[in-house]
Amino acid sequence: MATVELKNLRKTYLTEEIIKGISLSIQEREFVVFVGPSGCGKSTLLRMIAGLEDITSGDLLIDGQRINDVEPGKRGLAMVFQSYALYPHMNVYRNMEFGLKLAGMPEAERRAKIEHVARTLQLEPYLHHKPGQLSGGQRQRVAIGRAIVRSPKVFLFDEPLSNLDAALRGQMRVELSALHRKLDATTIYVTHDQVEAMTMADKIVVLQKGVVEQIGSPLELYHHPRNLFVARFIGSPPMNFFPAIFQGGDSAGSSVQLRDGSTLYVPVTSPGLLPGTKVTVGIRPEHVELTSSGPNSGVVEVIERLGAITLVHVRMPEGEIIVVQTDGAVLTEVETRVSLTLPPKNCHLFAPDGLAFEACHRHPLAA
Repeated sequence: MATVELKNLRKTYLTEEIIKGISLSIQEREFVVFVGPSGCGKSTLLRMIAGLEDITSGDLLIDGQRINDVEPGKRGLAMVFQSYALYPHMNVYRNMEFGLKLAGMPEAERRAKIEHVARTLQLEPYLHHKPGQLSGGQRQRVAIGRAIVRSPKVFLFDEPLSNLDAALRGQMRVELSALHRKLDATTIYVTHDQVEAMTMADKIVVLQKGVVEQIGSPLELYHHPRNLFVARFIGSPPMNFFPAIFQGGDSAGSSVQLRDGSTLYVPVTSPGLLPGTKVTVGIRPEHVELTSSGPNSGVVEVIERLGAITLVHVRMPEGEIIVVQTDGAVLTEVETRVSLTLPPKNCHLFAPDGLAFEACHRHPLAA
């Protein structure tokens, strides 16, 4: 397997810069996920690594060697597309064999490789089926198998599960993660689904408008988002936000006043803001506590009972909806007035520019 390094990579179409100077190091055997909303540049960045898009400026290195001008077929990479890109007139065996045959590999070696990969992916019963006879999950396995037989230095996945239904996506996430460990592969994976990113990645790269917003482990991004964009994007349901007024801070924490007049002393260090500055308080749905009376009151508008957990949507007096994740057996009903308690240790503060205040004590799992 290989290392991949991006040094100030840029991509410009006509006069519009799509990728705006991205630098990133990917180590051997890492599973790295590029995640972000549509149009953030994640697929363009993957295609630049694959050689399917020209690099406007910057350097792309694999195992320390600059490959900007190396043609795609000679980079030692294998790519799995969202559309599978299988040959419909060829059976599974021929689809997996095609690239090896073009490369001049002897027939006996081709057969041994394909049979081994088919066993790994549980495709042996389908080797003589054509793609039209397979389910979506089976076709995706064939596309992955076609990549594996080439023994690439790096696997590239471009939203490979987007065409599958929800249950099959969950199954394939598990299978891909297990396959990554089994192959000891270096993998770069693109998705807009932050649940895929959280469950599969060793390292997540959050992109927005061609810029890296944050790089870190799933728990690092979840517990310590660098800014409002990451806080909103990572987490399902997403983080809740309250407007507040900064009152002051010291090395142990910062004090803010909420709209109902109550005060929170949050264990985050002040970035030097002046008292009276408007800030944003963020808190995850699982950390908000429901009570029958107290500050921050609102009316229950929607209840989603999901079995083990229940999501309670509370409309606040100013109109915003706050989501509370609570026990599956909660007895709260729609149109009930409730109050929300915000434990300070679980709160985040964000400055007017969107950057997060730094936590005084880091979450142990995110270190």
